[in-house]
Amino acid sequence: MKRKFTLHFDEANAKWVLKHDDTKKIVRMFKTKEEGSRAGILRKTLGQKGGTVVLRTKTGVFDEERVFPQLRG
Repeated sequence: MKRKFTLHFDEANAKWVLKHDDTKKIVRMFKTKEEGSRAGILRKTLGQKGGTVVLRTKTGVFDEERVFPQLRG
């Protein structure tokens, strides 16, 4: 099963949060959306298993979806 994550703005913390969709656990927090949506950062954060990341705007509207394939080792 493919892992799914969402990057959205968390007003309570005033930061961009990458959350696992199933567990609702915060994986990582960023100061800016640009920092959090860099492909290298997302690829490193998702690791070998890869996954899908949905990016949302600051108001919560869908912006984009990125897929990072599982790396074969």
